[in-house]
Amino acid sequence: MDFVLQKGDEIIAVEVKIGKRTKSKSLNMFAANYKPAYSIRISTKNFGFENNIKSVPLYAAFCI
Repeated sequence: MDFVLQKGDEIIAVEVKIGKRTKSKSLNMFAANYKPAYSIRISTKNFGFENNIKSVPLYAAFCI
């Protein structure tokens, strides 16, 4: 996990992945401990949403 954002009373974990691998052990541990509504993974993959993780492509990181 690289960043933690706060939106009102919610916390949102953000992880940035540069390579092809997008497994996020620390992001999953954070989600298990703190139960955020969702987390964000920024990577080379396209937009998506799976297992309460929103995937955002690197080129669209400014949209967060």
